Amino acid sequence: MKYIAILSVAVVLGVFANLVHESKMLSYLSSDPKACINCHTMITHYETWQHSSHRARATCVDCHLPRDSFVKKMLAKARDGYNHSVAMTFKTYGYNLRISSDAARRIQDNCISCHRENVSQMLTNSSLYEKVADSGVQMGRRCWECHRGLPHGTMRNLTATQNTFSVKVL
Repeated sequence: MKYIAILSVAVVLGVFANLVHESKMLSYLSSDPKACINCHTMITHYETWQHSSHRARATCVDCHLPRDSFVKKMLAKARDGYNHSVAMTFKTYGYNLRISSDAARRIQDNCISCHRENVSQMLTNSSLYEKVADSGVQMGRRCWECHRGLPHGTMRNLTATQNTFSVKVL
């Protein structure tokens, strides 16, 4: 009985180690943009970012995750990773990926944080840029409403970047 228990634990650990290796799980702890394209649906986003002005200054993590705390960053990364894996497993993402309201808020905060000098007057006059949503609640304008092409270009469809086999996944 003791040997069966030891063998069972060894098998479980072996299966888990294989899962970690095959899914490239540890690469998601890095800030390397190539970790994002372990999932084929992100290749279009990676390719368009590579050809943008943001490539030299900001990675995926800089724009899409909180930068004020390591704990908040890892929690957001885990939550987004879970949501992405569910969407990929059950194929619920369709041709166009949609950003969550939490992720949109993070990106907006990071845009303003990096471009504070450029948007200081707009922030001062923010009441001029507010709009009323259908529910009657005032919402601030998002940066990408005017800057649609940054940093991912205008093509956000999963079929937009064809033949991107030149990208090497981690």
